[in-house]
Amino acid sequence: MKSPKERIIETTFQLFARQGYNSTGINQIISEAEVAKASFYQHFKSKEDLCVEFLKVRHEYWFNELNNFLAKEKDSKSKIIKAFDFLIYMNEKENFRGCSFLNILSEIPTDNIKILNVIQSHKADLRNYFLEILNDDVLSDHIYMLFESSIIESQLFKSNELIEKSRKIITNLIQ
Repeated sequence: MKSPKERIIETTFQLFARQGYNSTGINQIISEAEVAKASFYQHFKSKEDLCVEFLKVRHEYWFNELNNFLAKEKDSKSKIIKAFDFLIYMNEKENFRGCSFLNILSEIPTDNIKILNVIQSHKADLRNYFLEILNDDVLSDHIYMLFESSIIESQLFKSNELIEKSRKIITNLIQ
């Protein structure tokens, strides 16, 4: 049996994915997570705090999935290429729902620094992930940009076509 906090986070993921951050209310989360209002507020002071926690959990989950997916790859080129296969895997697993961080970014006001910092931190970690693999800041940023745009395009068109094309570009870029 999942704890109330786990149920709240899981329900938040489902609701944010289905209807977005702005259209999801605390009362709906409480109802669908089947937790008491007092239990919700014991863990989260506000919807903003819930969103920050949700993004932190999502960050850990996403990087764990990525690392597990790439665990067998030994050299940097195969890790980078396989990272694009990971996007296809996640699209199949999550039905092209896209990036939780970018989805929320599009809904928050520009002055919401608390949530923005978490989103920026996630993207910085991803950028650094590619840099650590390649040890070349220009090439790794190029790959990061292809990776990010592949996520957005695949969500928009519900297709892995541009991920596949990016994978081919990467194969030619990395020697």
